[in-house]
Amino acid sequence: MESEYYTFGPYKIHHKEVFYYTDLSYAMVNLRPLLPGHVLVCPRREVKRFVDLTAEETSDLWLTAQKVGSRLEDHHKASSLTFAIQDGPQAGQTVPHVHIHILPRRGGDFEKNDEIYDAIDVKEKELKEKLDLDKERKDRSLEEMAEEASEYRRLLL
Repeated sequence: MESEYYTFGPYKIHHKEVFYYTDLSYAMVNLRPLLPGHVLVCPRREVKRFVDLTAEETSDLWLTAQKVGSRLEDHHKASSLTFAIQDGPQAGQTVPHVHIHILPRRGGDFEKNDEIYDAIDVKEKELKEKLDLDKERKDRSLEEMAEEASEYRRLLL
């Protein structure tokens, strides 16, 4: 454990929800996953827009996403990965902190493949409407997320 909490926009993410980190990025389990293995990768520095990342942060963020995605694809016996960034409010970003959604994909997980983007948008909007995270945490408890993070942590050793 490096620190007790990580910053995700205006929110504090408990270290038990974080399963991988570098000097510049971290990966955490999702409060409201769309599919098994749906996680987020974020820069450690609070950066609202993708264009505001440094070259080093951009590189580290994508290398982290590549490593995490690869391990989760194998772990969840998926055949593909969706990497998605909503960069700015009009793009559906509800937490003002750059983050990459990583979703392990299998054939037939959505009737039409691109429906995944609509589903991400709906989940983000639901979260924005209910930004009382204590209320949201009843959907997935810290213990449940910590257990998932622990499982993923072992994949990245």
